[in-house]
Amino acid sequence: MPNLKDLKIRINSVTSTQKITQAMKMVAASKLRRAQEAAEASRPYAERMEKVLTDLGHSMAGNEGASPLLVGTGKQDVHLIIVATSERGLCGGFNSSIVKLAKLKIEKLIADKKKIKILCIGRKGHLQLRRQYNQLIVDVIDLKHVKRLAFSDASPIAGRILKMFEDGEFDVCTLFYARFKSALTQIVTEQKMIPAPIAEANDEAEDDLGGAAYEYEPGEAEILEALLPRNVSVQLFRALLENAASEQGARMTAMESATRNAGEMIDDLTLQYNRSRQASITSDLIEIISGAEAL
Repeated sequence: MPNLKDLKIRINSVTSTQKITQAMKMVAASKLRRAQEAAEASRPYAERMEKVLTDLGHSMAGNEGASPLLVGTGKQDVHLIIVATSERGLCGGFNSSIVKLAKLKIEKLIADKKKIKILCIGRKGHLQLRRQYNQLIVDVIDLKHVKRLAFSDASPIAGRILKMFEDGEFDVCTLFYARFKSALTQIVTEQKMIPAPIAEANDEAEDDLGGAAYEYEPGEAEILEALLPRNVSVQLFRALLENAASEQGARMTAMESATRNAGEMIDDLTLQYNRSRQASITSDLIEIISGAEAL
């Protein structure tokens, strides 16, 4: 059983930890508001671009000379898996849940005899994936220097992905990230980026357009030539914003739970300390009384 000094030291240690977790919770809550606003502001533009590409894509998909970004390379032998996670920890299961879904996808592709390349955005995802798939990781993109995400941060990454596709380094690109829903809920998402997933959004797009027919100026091919590369940048930027909001929400929830657990531990340790102190005082009194009676 620990003595009074050990209990006192431990109570002080847990109290200091509680102050840290409480401060981290407040910082995360402050960052969450800005990150959530940025993520929600990016959704309408990204969703509208997807719908425009869907409408254009279905009219162009069967044409000869359609962009490979739209129709693919004609094969699915090499897959690029992009895993977007955070640069810092202490955010609960945020990073692990993204990596877990990515691993399931990787294992399925390996079982299908596909070649895999992994691009990590964020240090935490790389630390988990390198234990098992280090030989498949082509690069790690570090964003720890970025204080507030901007389109200029996502654009070079998208440019690199497009350059890899143009050089024939992969056939299909899939992105894994966490979509923000609330501070308590982040939805791990698998999103196909290349070729553009127009088939999945077909029914939704028709409902949104209300059956109306649109004429585009300039021609559909010219619009797609400009929109398809930009769509990769926009969807990646949106995913990074969603990830940033999800990370702060997960961290705030995790720190709140840690603060609450620290409080419960302090209460238990204080009770144990008081009982031990009372037992020590009682023992001292018994010794004094026994000594007095002996005299």
